[in-house]
Amino acid sequence: MRPSRDDVARLAFAVNTVAAGVERARRRIPEAASLAVLQVLGWADREVPDKAVRPSDLASALEVHRSAITHQLKTLQQAGHVTLTTDPADRRSSIVTLTDSGRHELDRLAEQGLDRFTAFVADWDAADVRTLADLLTRFEESKARVGDTHLDR
Repeated sequence: MRPSRDDVARLAFAVNTVAAGVERARRRIPEAASLAVLQVLGWADREVPDKAVRPSDLASALEVHRSAITHQLKTLQQAGHVTLTTDPADRRSSIVTLTDSGRHELDRLAEQGLDRFTAFVADWDAADVRTLADLLTRFEESKARVGDTHLDR
């Protein structure tokens, strides 16, 4: 049986409420901006290790202005979590590399986040956690398939 309009409205309200709550909580995390930069660098380090990552790549991936990335990179460099080297192909640009310290910081922050999510579902059955994860994954896949086609209407 297909979902009714009321079913979809209830889903939309729940998803938007959770998304807004997660975003509010993320903004209250002091290291949120650093974590976002480290996550992109960690992904690049694992998935495309030979690709040079420039600040503009990070700004694009995070959909922020380049100046915000410049500030974060200075902070991360001072902490020893990234290195910045001049791009030999374009001496006006830098290449950003995640250091071992940066990998450890990324792991630490990821564990901290996972601990929070663990607390959110501490009184849930494991099957419920898996079901929600499966349904959210399915929802994201459906959303990706539909894409922006409905925005043109």
